[in-house]
Amino acid sequence: MRGAAEPARHEPAPGFLLRMMEARAVWEHYATVSMMPLWAAAPKGDGHPVLVLPGLAAGDATTALMRRFLSSRGFSPSGWGQGINLGLREGVIERAHDRLRDLWQEHGRPVSLVGWSLGGLYARELAKHSPEMVRLVITLGSPFTGHPRETNAWRLYEFASGHRLDWHDFHGPLRSPPPVPTTSIFSPTDGIVAWRCSVENRRTLAENIVVQSSHLGLGAHPAALYAIADRLAQPEDRWEPFHREGWRQFVYGDPEAYRHPRGTAEAHAHAQPAPAE
Repeated sequence: MRGAAEPARHEPAPGFLLRMMEARAVWEHYATVSMMPLWAAAPKGDGHPVLVLPGLAAGDATTALMRRFLSSRGFSPSGWGQGINLGLREGVIERAHDRLRDLWQEHGRPVSLVGWSLGGLYARELAKHSPEMVRLVITLGSPFTGHPRETNAWRLYEFASGHRLDWHDFHGPLRSPPPVPTTSIFSPTDGIVAWRCSVENRRTLAENIVVQSSHLGLGAHPAALYAIADRLAQPEDRWEPFHREGWRQFVYGDPEAYRHPRGTAEAHAHAQPAPAE
């Protein structure tokens, strides 16, 4: 018997056209490489540590360009060091937490967490477990709300992880937001994760940044990388929302246009993990 929190219906995952548009990821990657001389225009960091967590079936190689960019802007980025991300297998979160603790102790200051897709779910959980070690959380196309099958990766997840995506014992607790500043960067034309799954409806210490990107290219998209640097460059303990004035209003979408009624209701309904059967 399913838990009482499981909805009878859910919205569809991104359709065929959006899935085909994921081929944009190649262009987005090379666009960022070609713009390397312009990286100096991005906000500069203060040297604090940044732990970058990859998506499903991906490893540190997929976040190498992002980490190279962040290093060029004065941050101290690190990969997660666990090889390919095969989902919530035994010990994955514990090892990620060990990595977070090591960086926190090594640098003597809180660590920022940047998670791409499934990696963003890990980042949120790490921040909830040890908020004293975390400066802020940035997620990229991470499905922390909505139904697991509103993504086109749920079958791959079940195959890679070896267990089912049960609503009540996997996704419900992930809806609870971390008690640190949180930024969700997502694309309304994401072909893997429905954008509805990435909308942060909390109004305090949380925000959404909208870019036009594929899912597979989100971590290498020039607009996403600039936004990440902007968020990370804020002074510690002086977080404020992303500003869209000037040229930014032409690059970044209006996040208020993507807030949806169900998100507000879900935020209240799932503030705590669902009860066991």
